[in-house]
Amino acid sequence: MDAFTAGILQRIRTTESDLIRARESGDDFLVDVEQAELEDLRRLAAEYGVEVGAPTGV
Repeated sequence: MDAFTAGILQRIRTTESDLIRARESGDDFLVDVEQAELEDLRRLAAEYGVEVGAPTGV
């Protein structure tokens, strides 16, 4: 696995965790921010052919 793939996958996992925490805290603005970030990361991964798999609880 190259550095780009490892990095994008790590950022996706981190953002998924951040999104879960935002939902649990009831911070609607932060939920929107994290959701947008996750969508951007998944789009970027798809553009470069990085297999992401199913979301983890988000």
